Amino acid sequence: MEKFKNKNRLLALAAAFLLVISLPITAAAEGSEEIELIPGGMAFGIKFHVKGAIVLGTTGVETETGMASPAKDAGLMAGDVIIRAGGSEFDSAEALTDMISGSGGNPISIAFVRGGEEHTVNCTPARDIANGCYRIGVMVRDSTAGIGTVTFIDPQTNDFGGLGHGIYESDTGVLLPLKRADVVDVTIESVEKSVRNDPGELKGIFGRASIGYLWDNCETGVFGRLSEIPDTSFEPMPIAKRNDISEGAATILTTLSEGGIAEYDIEIIQIYAASGSTKNFLIRVCDNELIEKTGGIVQGMSGSPIIQNGKLVGAVTHVLINDPICGYGIFIENMLDSAFDVGVEYTSTLIAA
Repeated sequence: MEKFKNKNRLLALAAAFLLVISLPITAAAEGSEEIELIPGGMAFGIKFHVKGAIVLGTTGVETETGMASPAKDAGLMAGDVIIRAGGSEFDSAEALTDMISGSGGNPISIAFVRGGEEHTVNCTPARDIANGCYRIGVMVRDSTAGIGTVTFIDPQTNDFGGLGHGIYESDTGVLLPLKRADVVDVTIESVEKSVRNDPGELKGIFGRASIGYLWDNCETGVFGRLSEIPDTSFEPMPIAKRNDISEGAATILTTLSEGGIAEYDIEIIQIYAASGSTKNFLIRVCDNELIEKTGGIVQGMSGSPIIQNGKLVGAVTHVLINDPICGYGIFIENMLDSAFDVGVEYTSTLIAA
């Protein structure tokens, strides 16, 4: 209920920015001229649980009469999100397996989402001679984990946004539907440097205690609430409108070690008038220290806030795999605009940072 109250309060701010904002940010009091947010830069860990189960692919089931593939025969395919089996929802991939096995070989309805639309098929499980269990021959995943960077924090509510792009299933490219996700602190231990055609990554250790949660995973980022604002946080700063952003010098805030957040020099080298939701401008790392540490941009730096002229303008979203000192940024306004939309297409020359 509190989240929906926050959304309604934000609608009063939308007119000033000509936006339809879905994110529950309440950083500016009604009537104020500017929204101010705390720039992030701190690394965080995500333990993500899918709402349903993502189909990674179909397999054969070895039966007494030969190989069978009930899931494939029913039309299931990689990227489908199974949401119910036999008319019932389930809590995990293991629970889905138990429901299918418990069918006794009788036909079972499988409800799934593909391309944003729900479908239902009937599938007749086959008895696996290896263990006697009934299976439909499908590989699924119901959880994932990873490291990202916080872009901003609302000083009034502790709501935050990060990554600048959604969390996608790595094998199928499907935006993961969120069931629940814990945010945990993470200690960055090392950096695998980015080189041409190999983006590198931040490597760290997850803390055991939850420090917050996510309430949405969408194409423009992940959004949630922290239990408290980190001690390492900067002072709030105004957000930039699109017209405030210009080609030229800027900085990013990011965490590459236990030393915490550091600021590095970059350039905004091109701004796109008609751009997608996560590729609004092109940046180039020009800080020799950052290049020495990372090779440019690495996975895990997604969400690193970009600062220009004292304003928060956006976040790092992708690295160019054939030129790792360059990457894309997203406008901060795009992170606040249409936060609940889904679906984004990446070109083959990009990967998520």
